[in-house]
Amino acid sequence: MISLDSITVSYGGFTLLDGVSLHIGDRDRVGLVGKNGAGKSTMLKLIMDLQSPTSGKITRTAGQRIGYLPQIMEHHRGRTVLEEAMTVYDELDRLSRRIDEITLELADRTDYESEAYHRLIVELNEVNDRLVLAQSESPEESVERTLTGLGFKKSEFGRKTETFSQGWNMRIELAKILLRHPDVLLLDEPTNHLDIESIQWLEDYLKSSFTGSLVLISHDRRFLDNCTARTVEVMLGHLYDYKVPYSQYVELRKERIAQQKAAYANQQRMIEKTEEFIEKFRYKPTKSNQVQSRVKQLERLERIEIDDEDLSTITVKFPPAPRSGDVAFEVKDAVIGYPASVMPGSTGHPDRKIVLNGANLIVRRGEKVAFVGRNGEGKTTMMRVLMGELEPFSGEAKVGYNVDIGYYAQNQEDILDKKETVFGTLDRIAVGDVRTKLRDILAAFLFKGEDIDKRVAVLSGGERSRLAMAKLMLKAHNLLALDEPTNHMDIRSKDVLKQALHAYDGTIIVVSHDRDFLNGLVDKVYEFIDGRVKEHLGGVDDFLRRKKAESFREIEAKAAPAVLGASEPVLGQRGRSAQNEPAAPKSDYQAQKAQSREEKRAKNRQNLLEKQIAELEAKMADIEKVLAAPTPDADIMDLTRNYLELKRDLDAKMDEWASL
Repeated sequence: MISLDSITVSYGGFTLLDGVSLHIGDRDRVGLVGKNGAGKSTMLKLIMDLQSPTSGKITRTAGQRIGYLPQIMEHHRGRTVLEEAMTVYDELDRLSRRIDEITLELADRTDYESEAYHRLIVELNEVNDRLVLAQSESPEESVERTLTGLGFKKSEFGRKTETFSQGWNMRIELAKILLRHPDVLLLDEPTNHLDIESIQWLEDYLKSSFTGSLVLISHDRRFLDNCTARTVEVMLGHLYDYKVPYSQYVELRKERIAQQKAAYANQQRMIEKTEEFIEKFRYKPTKSNQVQSRVKQLERLERIEIDDEDLSTITVKFPPAPRSGDVAFEVKDAVIGYPASVMPGSTGHPDRKIVLNGANLIVRRGEKVAFVGRNGEGKTTMMRVLMGELEPFSGEAKVGYNVDIGYYAQNQEDILDKKETVFGTLDRIAVGDVRTKLRDILAAFLFKGEDIDKRVAVLSGGERSRLAMAKLMLKAHNLLALDEPTNHMDIRSKDVLKQALHAYDGTIIVVSHDRDFLNGLVDKVYEFIDGRVKEHLGGVDDFLRRKKAESFREIEAKAAPAVLGASEPVLGQRGRSAQNEPAAPKSDYQAQKAQSREEKRAKNRQNLLEKQIAELEAKMADIEKVLAAPTPDADIMDLTRNYLELKRDLDAKMDEWASL
């Protein structure tokens, strides 16, 4: 159990959290949502005692084990992936030594009825339980299963942690946290550096294996829906607690605000009429009693207030793009990878690791192109080729005539100078007339007033993302290369950025797993799969239809091994798994039989939907009768909410019935 009671956090004259209270019970699954900088990460730091509140009290259960994954962290160096993950079992030795110490002390004591003796017995049981739990299977098996689930290959277990990116090191830290079997998990944006397969593994772990309490910060709607049952919104220093997952919270929040506005408008009309009556008859003796009654009525009236809403949003408009050559970026028959000193564990050639073999792509002026595929398939590697940081081992890769690239890197926390201020970050690289517009540019990205004097080190992940995006505004580029630009960004900021990129008249190459962000933005998709690059003309919806999938999650799950943690399939000469070979065509009889089964299943589903639709319509009719003639004890707001929920359910089932 964790309890925050009347917590206030202030910085100078700014109040981030204003007297908020929150109780997290055993097995609670809480999603913390809100805009970047609202105070979500601060709440996790308060729970971990990494930051002290200005006022208020935080209570935690004694002996509670808390696993905390921050948004940005320092990583250990000098060990291999396996060695670093195995460090969690160093505590086993400490637990064994503590059992020995308690056993020896109990043997020497004779005060069997004392409180101190009882505490030792309780501690011995707790330590022994923790040791038994940790040793339920061999440490090596636990570590290998967890690392494999989070996307590591067994061939990578021997690599040094410093040879991995920030995102992969975050996975190592997440593995260490999960291996400790904490009572409470505090996860701050855990999906930002995970591919779809690893997100699915983490979802399954949190839903089926983890039995403790969870507090999760994420801007991934599906992940929140699958892993949480309660949503707490942090907005303008206050908390709003909803006992439902994220998607339902969005609807309930709209209803709550709409109901508040309607109730507020009704009350204001009543107050206005009452005040008119008081003013009109204030000096009439025959109405004095009524006037006094109305005055007292207003004094006793509990005024309805509408909850404050944070309507601030970034306003992004990229500078017009200078004209470039017809071809912005072209790759021909390229073999791309890393020298063995950069990425060890290579196979085939003794001094290099091949990531892409025979890659071909062409991006023309004005095109908006997406790079999609699983992590490790070469998307960021291709971006490094575009930026001139890597040269192909063979083949050709060239940037077109007069192409000026604005690059948004995935690892902003490594690129931005943490000691620099927000204003100084831009001022240091700005030249010419744009120097006079730096404050306007920062204000467009919600850095206003004292915010521009903040050090980069104290910014949230979303604020760093916005600052990095602001850097792209300092110069008119004609090609924007964006590597996971929506990581850490809140949902509203994603939408605004998408609109700005849609209006941009230059060339765009974007790496992203976010279908909602890419949908309607790009007109060509390059899929990175099995060391190859495949071109798909058209937008993301066209690409998904051709792949016969509804989301990148399904696409990548199909490309992944059937069972997480299973050994990797043997690759043939052309680099494709035997598991991916097309199956032999079914006979006509088998096809007809499968079609018959599918038709029968659809018919059964249709009959079930008709029954459910009838039940929903009956329930709605009952509520309509009550609303038409409400009794004094009828809860109109609750009835209205139930009616709207039934209507949404009915609409969804009607749509499904119509499609069948």
